Amino acid sequence: MSLPEPVTTCLSPAVHYMVCKLGFEIKESYDINNFVSKRGEVSWRTISERVCYLESDQSIDYVKSVQLLGPVCESVHLHLRSLTMEQFEVQYALWFQWTNATELFLEVFDVLECMQVTAIALSLMKLTSCLERALGDVFLLIGKDCPFLLRDLLASQELAAVFGRSVMNVLRVFVGSPCGLNLRNILWHGFASPQEIPVKYCSMLLFLTAGLGQLLKRYLVQNKFSLVHRPYITFSNLEELDIFPDINYEVLSLTEELAKRSSFVLKIMLPFWISALTAFRQHRYADCVTLLLPQLETSLRLLFTTVNKCPSRLLTAEPSSLYTTLDEMLAKQLTDEEINQLPLILGEPAVEFLWDFLNHQEGPRVRDHLSHGEINLNEFPREIANQILGFAIILLCRFSEEEELVTLKVLKCMKSINSWSELPVVSEEQIQAITGCGRCTEMQELVSLITEILSQLQHHLPPSCYILDDPLNNLLTGELLTELCGMQIRTLYCPRSLLEILVVLRQIGAQCHQVSEQVIVCTEMRYKQWVNKTLHSRQRHNYLRMLKSVKFLSPVLRLILVLVTLELNNIHAICQENPFEYQQYLKSLKSILQYTENLVTYTSPEKNKWDETGQLTYRALIKMKTFNERKLTLMQLTTQKKMP
Repeated sequence: MSLPEPVTTCLSPAVHYMVCKLGFEIKESYDINNFVSKRGEVSWRTISERVCYLESDQSIDYVKSVQLLGPVCESVHLHLRSLTMEQFEVQYALWFQWTNATELFLEVFDVLECMQVTAIALSLMKLTSCLERALGDVFLLIGKDCPFLLRDLLASQELAAVFGRSVMNVLRVFVGSPCGLNLRNILWHGFASPQEIPVKYCSMLLFLTAGLGQLLKRYLVQNKFSLVHRPYITFSNLEELDIFPDINYEVLSLTEELAKRSSFVLKIMLPFWISALTAFRQHRYADCVTLLLPQLETSLRLLFTTVNKCPSRLLTAEPSSLYTTLDEMLAKQLTDEEINQLPLILGEPAVEFLWDFLNHQEGPRVRDHLSHGEINLNEFPREIANQILGFAIILLCRFSEEEELVTLKVLKCMKSINSWSELPVVSEEQIQAITGCGRCTEMQELVSLITEILSQLQHHLPPSCYILDDPLNNLLTGELLTELCGMQIRTLYCPRSLLEILVVLRQIGAQCHQVSEQVIVCTEMRYKQWVNKTLHSRQRHNYLRMLKSVKFLSPVLRLILVLVTLELNNIHAICQENPFEYQQYLKSLKSILQYTENLVTYTSPEKNKWDETGQLTYRALIKMKTFNERKLTLMQLTTQKKMP
């Protein structure tokens, strides 16, 4: 399914202006000493003076406040960047202890130095979630039921009693109100791209968090209170959440390529996807999921607005209206009682996964726990990250041309093999004079096996592709492959198998292409040496054996390409519910991959093991024959299972 033209921003014009421009309009430069003392004490009075209020009801004038606080943020940012890590720790580290996450805030400071936009956005997400959790702990010093939403928490009388209303209003300009910068929500709900978040706001929130620690210290001493931190949430029964296979480095590399091409990924958000994959590689599983979840939401929102024909709802809403939430995206009906098309497009298994992992009260509710700071980031389980990433990969495949990439590789390989007929070679008489792997009987055995396998494939071909006569020569024309590659590929939601099969098929195609290219290089090079009479006796014999081997390698490689294309077209039938039969099938597929990998080694200029290629190929063809028989059995079992 194709999605709309590239989106340049997910922020509405008003929100984009608020976040990206308003805080830069005043070009005034402030002395940092107005806002922090030599001892590192934050001057809340001079900062809160920049918060403006409407005359009508004395509510915060967010536009004017952001405008006036912009230069303050710039001054704070330059101040923090002037400090070394050692200086920052001496001056501020003590004041982060109240958050129960001092190391996280030191990491945020470190990120300010690198100025990498994705890292800045990630730091802000982690900072705001941790800050919310810590403020909730403070709330419980004198309150009972901690508000679930940050905006309600910041507006509470309890926090105003501890920190002061003016201090809370400063925070509300940056987070917690849809009328202000609303940095937490536009990041956690996937509206802001990395380049749209000014780094000075990250510096300011880091600075303000230290200032809150100073105010809290005074309050605790005066009232003889001790701050108690609520225990972190831990995930249980992780084995019950095991849906996708373990993601290895090979799959991660393929996923990065998928993300770059998939229409599911907004191009402005691509850096988030790349950073999420990097985090997984580096075993930073909380970072991986923190980056991924908002991107899943924004991409699903794009899909939701596309299939339900309401494109305006892709953007952040104004304060007077709500943005499109994940709950609404997964609901059966829209607000106007029309049928929601998104669940129908995604399919029931995908919708169930999202509900189970993100929304269900008895599920892990990963997004809620992460975004509200309820999880120890250093102990975030790989199992959860693996499942979220696995689901993301499935959606990338659903909305990408990965299957088309396999067919393109097949056609590219076919073109390369076709060029063999144009290669300069010595006379047929000289080739026939050589025995060994090119013996006539061995060649006949190989051709017989290839023909037998082709006959097996008749059952898997569409009627328009039936090979009526002389299947070997029909295969050699390449017309069969071209027609197979032009068929529409059905890809369903296949929890464990889709990506594994795509990876193996793509690797097989790549290995076949490499063999073909090595044959071309070796043939051209050896022919020139033959003509120039620079080959030694052993090299001459090896060259002629190579030419003899090429005669059977051509149909063998074409046969493998036909198999690859058939498996790609039948991927919907392969990804079924019988895990034992599927594993047997995958094992057979990997044996073909192993053959092509060995063939790459044997045909390389360094090895030149042309005698061995005949024996290797004979064994591989026997396995391919068994492979086809096993696949037919698997498909028959699947058909019987579906029968009433």
